[in-house]
Amino acid sequence: MSFFKKLFGLFSTHFAMDLGTANTLIYLKGEGVILNEPSVVAIDNSSNKVIAVGKDAKEYIGRTPPNISAIRPLKDGVIADFDVTKAMIKYFLTIVKRDRKISKPKLVVGVPSGITQVEKKAVVDACFQVGIKDVFLIEEPMAAAIGSDLPIEMPKGNMVVDIGGGTTEVAIISLSATAYSESLRVAGSELDESIIRYLQKKYQVAIGYIAAEKIKIEAASVLPMEDKGDPISIVGKDMFTGIPRNIKIPRDEIREAIEEPVSAIIDSVKRALEKLPPEFVSDLHEAGMVLTGGGAMLKGLNKRIETETDIRVRVVDDPLFSVVLGSGRAIEDMGRYKKVFIN
Repeated sequence: MSFFKKLFGLFSTHFAMDLGTANTLIYLKGEGVILNEPSVVAIDNSSNKVIAVGKDAKEYIGRTPPNISAIRPLKDGVIADFDVTKAMIKYFLTIVKRDRKISKPKLVVGVPSGITQVEKKAVVDACFQVGIKDVFLIEEPMAAAIGSDLPIEMPKGNMVVDIGGGTTEVAIISLSATAYSESLRVAGSELDESIIRYLQKKYQVAIGYIAAEKIKIEAASVLPMEDKGDPISIVGKDMFTGIPRNIKIPRDEIREAIEEPVSAIIDSVKRALEKLPPEFVSDLHEAGMVLTGGGAMLKGLNKRIETETDIRVRVVDDPLFSVVLGSGRAIEDMGRYKKVFIN
């Protein structure tokens, strides 16, 4: 880090956080994205003491003895375990505060568009209890639109499809407001679960979530691939004998495994288009829509949505960072973006 960045960081009090089901990202004004960690906490059940957080805690998933639990404290984009979420936020903020003289920072947090008042309060309370002075909430598709450089202040329809770990957010934004939104609790985690179920049903082989996620990233595609590639080698547990079993399956079968959640995501896009006024549909036909979030990197998804909607789909350059970058821009220029906060 340069001397001037360090000096700026000493006095910066503006943070943005994408508190996601799969990953938590933190943005600091003047420095950009400074933290990207899995949203996982390992707890000692006997003492309730936090053993590990983030990348270290993710290694515990599926490998813990009875006295330790590896917990994802967020489910479907919202807080499922308040105390563990609070411990996780506190840990991450402690990391980013190192070497930075920060007092009572302001924080913007991205949340799903379908969040309830109770869920909003849980997020705000968790942040207050770890020393945040002011907490502002922004809907994730709005943040993703800002982070994707869409002209949200113009009287034109801007369509965002943000596919995270726990939710898929479909939204139409115009004049700095959400004209339409749907928060679908089908996203990256559901793709992983579909792969697990498929292997159990067809091959009687059990694998864990980390293995399923790796298969999704390396081999999943929503369209038939011209280059089929080599079959995927998967090591799991034989469900009848309990012993390790190595199977090789064609890559096209992964496409078959994830078809149901992929179809649900595409159907949510179609529902949005069906409900829009003709003017918005005309805007989208001209400008297209943007695909953000980790799910945007699923091979062929943009092309399939284009084929089924006849609307151009652009995958942003850094889809994982869209929400946190947009949240960061919003807190850096609160005068300009004051309309986008929902609390």
